[in-house]
Amino acid sequence: MAQDQGLGPCTSTYATVLQMISPAQKKALQTATVDPKRVVVRTPAKVEMPVDAVRASATFSESDLGSYTLEYLKNDWYITD
Repeated sequence: MAQDQGLGPCTSTYATVLQMISPAQKKALQTATVDPKRVVVRTPAKVEMPVDAVRASATFSESDLGSYTLEYLKNDWYITD
């Protein structure tokens, strides 16, 4: 996870991602949903969420948001890959 690589906690590291997308995309993320059919559950505590699972009023590419592996660690979900 980014925090383990010295990049800081996920909450502040992801702020960098938000600086790289357009204002319209930022607004679209506020009401975005995830299509659960496109999420791959590896274990109950580890899921892979591809960018095409994001349903929003704006389009996102792999370079905008990317695909993420989410893991449930220490009582919370973290982006780990």
